[in-house]
Amino acid sequence: MRPTELLLIRHGETDWNRALRFQGQVDIALNDIGHQQAQRVCDHLQRTDWAQALHLHSSDLLRARQTAEPFARALPRTCQPRSGLREQNFGIFDGLSTHEIQAQHPQLWAQWRRFEADFALPQGESTRQFHARVMAELQEIAHHHAGERVVVVTHGGVLDMVWRSVHQLSLNGPRQCDIPNAGLNHVQVTQGRFEILAWAGTPHLAGMPPQPIYRPPPEVLTPNSAPTGH
Repeated sequence: MRPTELLLIRHGETDWNRALRFQGQVDIALNDIGHQQAQRVCDHLQRTDWAQALHLHSSDLLRARQTAEPFARALPRTCQPRSGLREQNFGIFDGLSTHEIQAQHPQLWAQWRRFEADFALPQGESTRQFHARVMAELQEIAHHHAGERVVVVTHGGVLDMVWRSVHQLSLNGPRQCDIPNAGLNHVQVTQGRFEILAWAGTPHLAGMPPQPIYRPPPEVLTPNSAPTGH
């Protein structure tokens, strides 16, 4: 049987992305740039073999659904929203900027910045719980659409879990890969094994404003660790 191909797309930009504010599972809409990015994704995919994909899934959060909408409308295809594709739940950090968190919850901030897989913020989920949810959801999609091509619109944290799984990286530690808004990530699934064919593609976004990048204070970086996003 042919492998299943997934095109994993991070949602477009929101005002909270630009403000470097934790979004998690708060239902935030795209901003004007995000809507433009979504249309760029649509225009690009219509010129590729992905226009023949029969299946389109997205996180059920608004920013992901809005990113999928132009492509769904153009094909046309029905976009299937899935709660299992949601971003990690950051609990009481959701909705706050890093500066607000450091001022309001300094001890939790310090603990979270250790990037320990089994640490969960109050009312949130741990990275290990998040990883299990995400990979089970993607495995289910790949199994249900075995041998087909599937477009999936989701979140940065979800893509980080895929990257770590493919590269057999620990769930401890900060993110180590680029995950731009509206970036394209081509993944192949063969008998449940994920393989990355292309990652963080952004040529379709050429000429758009630079993307916001969160960089942690120097004191929270360890040797050889990369900055993380949220």
